[in-house]
Amino acid sequence: MRPARGPTWCDGRVTGSFKVARNPDGQSSLPFLISIPLPSGDLVLKARDSWPRTAKVYCHRAEEWPLDAEVVEEVAVRSCVRRGMAVDLVLDRARENRSQLVFTTVRGGREGIFWQTGRTTRKTRPGLRVPSRRAAGAVLDVVVDTRERYPWKFSTKQATTRRRALAVGDYAVELDGRIVGVVERKTLPDLATRLVDGSLLLALSELATVPRAAVVVEDRWADVFRLAHVAPGLVSEMLAGAQVRYPNVPIVFCESRPLAEEWAYRFLGAALAYADEELDGAGGG
Repeated sequence: MRPARGPTWCDGRVTGSFKVARNPDGQSSLPFLISIPLPSGDLVLKARDSWPRTAKVYCHRAEEWPLDAEVVEEVAVRSCVRRGMAVDLVLDRARENRSQLVFTTVRGGREGIFWQTGRTTRKTRPGLRVPSRRAAGAVLDVVVDTRERYPWKFSTKQATTRRRALAVGDYAVELDGRIVGVVERKTLPDLATRLVDGSLLLALSELATVPRAAVVVEDRWADVFRLAHVAPGLVSEMLAGAQVRYPNVPIVFCESRPLAEEWAYRFLGAALAYADEELDGAGGG
């Protein structure tokens, strides 16, 4: 067993010790405990497995690390970084060294934590990133905000649309009556105006309250530098600042209206599929 080191914090990265123990609560459906060093203190979770080897591992917060815990593994941590709703963990060993914990909200407003690796993410739902598989089996139901003028019709997609006032965004998908994915549509002039007057930051803060949200621009990134009524350098600088401030809400340039519609369709389909996967994986406590 590799000796533990005291947790340290440097340049946004925590190093310390990752520990796995057996859960002393024999009645729990989550038989393991894991401890992860964070700046605010060690994060202790109950887990369904000791590592996400073959599938994503569902986790749940534990009150504390038991003093008499039966530790089965302890490994030094090379890096532990909190990035929005996820924690990226890199262990100091050759194999099974990289993983990620994703924090989300599941049915009933409960917190859901999923521990995954790149391999288990691909194996769990092979078609998740491209929702064509899902669209082939069911028509995507897209909610369009009533204030959206000249909205996308998704007429060439396996999708239907219905109009309703949305609290945030222009297009949304729902699961069990809860919005799980949102897209805000922008033209380049509108994006530039809202960047300069500061209203885009407010919109991004609202979008960040949705599990998965994005801003889609019906234009090319190169055209930012052809803007006539505002300094292009100012727009690009403010856009970079806005994206860093809200990294979980991507701002995507899609060159044209048809391409922006296509990207939004894929994004909303993937958001719905992933939300459905979260519900399937959330069980036990």
